[in-house]
Amino acid sequence: MFDPNEHQHMRYNPLRDDWVLVSPHRMLRPWSGQVEGSATEAVPPFDPDNPLCPGAKRASGITTPNYKSTCVFTNDFPALLEEGPTPPQSDDPLFQSAPALGTCKVMCFHPKSNIYLPTMTSDEIQEIIEEWIRQMKELGAKYEWVQVFENRGAMMGCSNPHPHCQIWASSFMPNEPKLKDKTQLDYYQKHGRPMLEDYTEKELQRKCRTVFSNEEWLIVVPYWAIWPFETMVLPIRHVKRFTDLDSKQKIALAAAMKVLVSKYDNLFKCSFPYSMGWHGAPTGSQLEMDCKHWTFHGSYLPPLLRSATIKKFVVGYELLAQSQRDLTPEKAAKMLREQSELHYTLTQ
Repeated sequence: MFDPNEHQHMRYNPLRDDWVLVSPHRMLRPWSGQVEGSATEAVPPFDPDNPLCPGAKRASGITTPNYKSTCVFTNDFPALLEEGPTPPQSDDPLFQSAPALGTCKVMCFHPKSNIYLPTMTSDEIQEIIEEWIRQMKELGAKYEWVQVFENRGAMMGCSNPHPHCQIWASSFMPNEPKLKDKTQLDYYQKHGRPMLEDYTEKELQRKCRTVFSNEEWLIVVPYWAIWPFETMVLPIRHVKRFTDLDSKQKIALAAAMKVLVSKYDNLFKCSFPYSMGWHGAPTGSQLEMDCKHWTFHGSYLPPLLRSATIKKFVVGYELLAQSQRDLTPEKAAKMLREQSELHYTLTQ
């Protein structure tokens, strides 16, 4: 008899219109591959050579302001510029190009380098959320897409331990949100309801993939997750954009984020690496359009698999054929759910 926690099978991802291969029996195999260095870092509260610290001089020669809360500044080496020449048009279907304008910002969460979400106060986390919303409003008035994202830890390519994220605003819709726009619209036209609103209600009923929930937010390991401990942050009351959140939702989101990252760190007693970001309805020219098929949500994509030093590699079959995971989403959710909501460093 089929057991999803023991037998291989595929799961459909309606947000991306693709499939992931689940192979739970592979968790029994011994590991003899690469082992990473410890993800735990001893970070001083202030380092004058760290360009993200208040008052430090950056490589560009600009001095970072002496900020007391959050701080946002334009990236000194941005991937997108606000002005630039337009590439020539081509009639050749194999050689196409298009304009790409925008801006890239860096946002520091806190003036101290050794403070992070699990050890911040609720008010400090709420200020991060308020700043995200301010940036979304400002940049979204001009640009089609505003992507807030964070890479945490050296394993995710972050070379600076100071708590911070990035905000890239673009004149175009990037591939991932463009695909989500299509799949959510297709679902809405077929079922008459937002896809992720239906998904949230069903996960609240089933509970087997729930990591944490409060009165406003649900955190789950999605049914179609690719990364071992991937999670989604979903609103219980439907909203389309970050800028739609009311005060109650903001307060509850700060609490949910603090708990989630605490659980992540508690799992392997380390500074848990991940990439995270927020997706909502497009902005710019689409601000006045009917985007009721969209649901605002967050995604956390951590690479760790078995311990603080063993990560999942996306190579071979996954690059050339299809995404694949070993640990089932249900087991991953249970492991996270069982972790304390209080960060392990605060209990020692």
